[in-house]
Amino acid sequence: MDDAVTPGHLAPSFWRDTLAPYAVPDPRRAAADVATSALPYLILTALMYAARDVSTELVIALALPATGFLLRTFVVFHDCTHGSFSPWRRVNTWLGVGCGLLVYSPFHSWRHEHAVHHATAGDLDQRGMGDVDTLTVAEYASRSSAQRLGYRLMRNPLVMLGFGPLWALILEPRLVPSWARKRFGAKILATDVALVAILAGLCALFGWHTVLLVQLPAAMLAGAVGIWLFYVQHQFEDVYWERKDEWSYAASALQGSSHLRLPTVLRFFTGNIGLHHVHHLSPRIPNYHLQRAHDENPVFHAAPELNLWEALLTLRLKLYDERSGRLVTFAEARRGVSAPPRLGSDVSANAPGMVRPDQRAERSNG
Repeated sequence: MDDAVTPGHLAPSFWRDTLAPYAVPDPRRAAADVATSALPYLILTALMYAARDVSTELVIALALPATGFLLRTFVVFHDCTHGSFSPWRRVNTWLGVGCGLLVYSPFHSWRHEHAVHHATAGDLDQRGMGDVDTLTVAEYASRSSAQRLGYRLMRNPLVMLGFGPLWALILEPRLVPSWARKRFGAKILATDVALVAILAGLCALFGWHTVLLVQLPAAMLAGAVGIWLFYVQHQFEDVYWERKDEWSYAASALQGSSHLRLPTVLRFFTGNIGLHHVHHLSPRIPNYHLQRAHDENPVFHAAPELNLWEALLTLRLKLYDERSGRLVTFAEARRGVSAPPRLGSDVSANAPGMVRPDQRAERSNG
């Protein structure tokens, strides 16, 4: 085994010599990404407005491909927040701001929240920013009946995927969070003003009924898919969670982020974000280099893998059981039954940076 990659340890040379080449943005690939994301979304949106007097059914039918291209637009926005999309900082910023308007998100504050997410993913002592709210079994048991009900509703797939996009995409980004410094607040308000101006102009031209018909379906569908993707990237049975003193950035990336194997067409529309373990280990790798980085480096081949069906089944998992080191259902938590810790068949027990669930359980019991 390469000295730069040994179990539980990633040497500085691995980050410098192995991963750094993939983190070099390619202007041509970036241009191609824009041409196959924001541009077709805008064209389809224009066609939907043009088709408003022809057929409501046609408008709704066009919303389906528009949803896919809006998802790709979000991936471009996401990469811009990491500064990984383009070689030029100003391009990343201004393209990110523009794509942010299309996905209803303020660029600067989202960039900050997402950076915190990367720095704390899998840390049980630093939850709450940029992640899906997750309680441990013990924390849930200590909550009041009203708090438990609220948590159950929030984790219910119908609420999370049905009402979640309305909150996460349309409403919450309009608010200035309590953590925000003055400059973040100003940027959020500027984004809100710009969106109000754009939507008001569209309403003046086409009427608010038409604007809702054109804008809302794609936004809600893309939001639901986006929330599910974000959920499944860090919510699966053998996911990595540790208390701060035991937390490892590399282990969090390699064992706490899933490798979601999607059909080719879905990989295209989601911008390879299913290779989330690669992204979390090196966020500066742009989406168009993630597949090559994964294929050429065995360190990534041991990450937890999920197919589409397995990813859908993760929605039943609700609480983290520190005793067994796994996510469990409400029923399992209620029975107090922890299934024997297991490591997925696609995860090597000796993979670099990995901590097996049974080792986490031993620490917790110790």
